[in-house]
Order: sequence, then C-alpha cells, then structure tokens
Amino acid sequence: MNNDHLSTQAFSELPLPPQVQASLQEAGFEYCTPVQAETLQYSLKGQDVTGQAQTGTGKTAAFLLAAFQKLLANESEQTPTKPGNIRCLIIAPTRELAIQIASDAETLGKHTGLKTALVYGGTAYEKQRRQFERPVDILVGTPGRLIDYFKQKCYTLRHIQVLILDEADRMFDLGFISDIRYLIRRMPPPAKRLNMLFSATLSQRVLELAYEHMNNPVKVEIAGESVSAKNITQKVYYPGNQEKIPLLIGLLQREQPFRSIIFVNTKRNAENIEAYLKGNGFKAAMISGDVRQTKRQRLLAEFEQGKYSVLIATDVAARGLHIPDVSHVINYDLPQMEEDYVHRIGRTARAGASGEAISFACEDTAHYLPQIESYIEMKLPMESITAELLPEIKKPIRKPRKKSNFHGKGKPHGGNRKPRYNKNKRRYKPKQKTSS
Repeated sequence: MNNDHLSTQAFSELPLPPQVQASLQEAGFEYCTPVQAETLQYSLKGQDVTGQAQTGTGKTAAFLLAAFQKLLANESEQTPTKPGNIRCLIIAPTRELAIQIASDAETLGKHTGLKTALVYGGTAYEKQRRQFERPVDILVGTPGRLIDYFKQKCYTLRHIQVLILDEADRMFDLGFISDIRYLIRRMPPPAKRLNMLFSATLSQRVLELAYEHMNNPVKVEIAGESVSAKNITQKVYYPGNQEKIPLLIGLLQREQPFRSIIFVNTKRNAENIEAYLKGNGFKAAMISGDVRQTKRQRLLAEFEQGKYSVLIATDVAARGLHIPDVSHVINYDLPQMEEDYVHRIGRTARAGASGEAISFACEDTAHYLPQIESYIEMKLPMESITAELLPEIKKPIRKPRKKSNFHGKGKPHGGNRKPRYNKNKRRYKPKQKTSS
C-alpha cells in the first residue's frame, strides 16, 4: 500500500483541540485524505458542508473531527450534559455503517471525554434503550430505531449542535427520507447547528434535501474519484446463465484472491453460490438482509480475521463497510441501480490500495450495463471466456427438507399432542348392498 491517496495537509496543522490531536496521533493519523483536507477547511470554521467522494477515502473521519471540534468548543457554554440531552446526531442508512461510525468515533474521540451511543434495529432493544439512562453527547443510529426511541422520549433533539447525514442517497433508496425530515424538524434551526451531509454520490434530490435543511452549505466534490477509482482494474464477462457458476469458480481458481466479495441481487442466488463454493473447496460465508444482525456481525468479523476467503452478499453490505485488504469484487449480478455499482466496487482499493472489479453481464442483467457505463463515464473492457475458465465443478449436496409428521405416521407436531378432531372430515363406510 502507498500513500498516494493522501494530501499534503497534516492533521497537526489543523485547528483541532489538543484532545483530538492526541487521539489522532495515537491512531497513527498524520496526513489528511483529499476529502478530509477539502471539507475540514470549511467545517472547522463552522460552515455547513455537502461532500462527495468515493467510499473508503475517509469521509467518516472528516465529519467526526469537525463534530468533536464543535462540541468541545461549545462545552463550556452549556450546562453539564444530562441523560437524553444529546448534542450530535449521526444518521446512517444501514446497521453495518452505523456500527462502523460508532467504532471510529470511539477511536478518534478516545481522549475527548465525549460519550457515544449506538442504536440500530434487529437486536438488543432494551440494552440499547438503557444507554439513555446516562449522559450521551453523540448518538449514532439508523432512522427507524432513532424515531422509536425519540417517540418514547428517551432523548430530546432540542439541544442538537451537530447533524450529520451519511450516505444520504441511500436514505432515498431505502425510503428513509420522511423519517429523517421528521427528526430534523424537531431540531433547532439550521443556522444554530453545524450540518454535514456526505455520500459517494450527490444526486439532485440529495442536494435539494441539503439546501432545504442546511445553512447555505459548501459543496465539495473530489474530482476523478467520485465515480470510479483509477486504482481499480475493471472488466466484464458476458456469460450465459448456465455458465455463471462455472465461470465464477474458474475465476476464483485462477485469481486466487486473498479476500473477495461476491455481490448478488437476490438471497436465492447468494444461497446457491454459497452451496457451490463450499462444495468445491472454498471457504465462503453469506450475508443478506434476512440474516439476523448478531450473525451478520460475527460473519463479517470472521471474514476480516481470515476464516473465510469469500463473502457472498446482497447490497446490504455494499455501503459504508470498511473491510481491509479486499483484493477482488465480483458482481455476479449487475446491480439495477448504477450508483450501487460504484458502492460495490468501492469495497476494494480502499485507502490507496489497488484491486480488481469483475462483472458478469448475463442474460438477465446485461441490460443494466449501458446505464452503468454512462454513469461511470467509461466503457468496461470485455474479457473473453476461455475453456480454462469453465472447469468441471461438483454439484453441492443439498440436505433434504424435513417432512411434516402431522399427516403421516409418528408423533404429530407438538410432541404427544394429538391432532384436533375435524368433524368435517369424518369418513363413513359405504353401506353394504344386500341381495334380496
């Protein structure tokens, strides 16, 4: 890995509080990335910012450092923080992204004394709720759980000094915008708080949201990396539907990726690929929206630790996750939204590293390719499918489904409980005809 992705702006030269500087030095942060250097020059002066840059370029640190500076500067002017009086709200579209932001906040704010709370759906409802029994400065969460606790009056938004929206375009895709507006309307006016909005893409609808709820924000775009990174080698294959699984296994056998993510559009495809990969000797794991949160976090942690070399994922994992050293991203299915292509390939070549993005334009998804190429402003190089890339593969051994015992022999469901008697299904023996 090199440092070509860094700017010449040193963190030590920025007007950050000593506590923040100490945390940065301990974490090994010396120079800003371009998006950090560009946005911090405005946000540290109290100006609102909308930032666009490729994922993996340091947007999280950019808004966290500005938030720390704002909260610490106003700390002496405020009464001691009381339970429920949060001062900074960070909204993320997915659970994984919210967890990542909260983790970074703990690292970069280690010496600030600021308390962070994390809330998201799917697990630990009461445990998360109890966080509000103590003072909280920074609240990170997903929209649904944030509104849930707000309506229960677990916290108030009247003292908000900093509002941060991360991956704002994804908020629209997931239908969260009405929830976000609900929360924003219960905060102080935009002029009385610092507002920051970040995303890998800034569409017109996102900018409208920004100008509606922000105070004349400065728009920052990192040219050249906002859509497609130069250190990602991109290519496309055109397989038939029956060739996709053999081609995938052939590529994995040839490339021998250190750590790879395979993106699919449906859970059914994800389960099918997982079965084939495990049947052909690959250590693979699968996550989707239906996998419970605790299991997803465990699988992601094991993937980072090297227990699995391949992660199969739906787009639930395409945004905001920082998984280090991902060498290959494979789009087994081309995404329906061209923005999702950018977020998917952004899982590799993070923090200045290089990587490969391989896409399959099959019979079902090839029609998405023109709009993707138009969006990234480049034509993906076509690769030919050779015989070596279509090896003989083993079919997975699938476990037979368990049959119900209710209508057959043996005990019915519920142990020794007998099935209910249905009078409508009584059977009568036909009367015997007697000869006269």
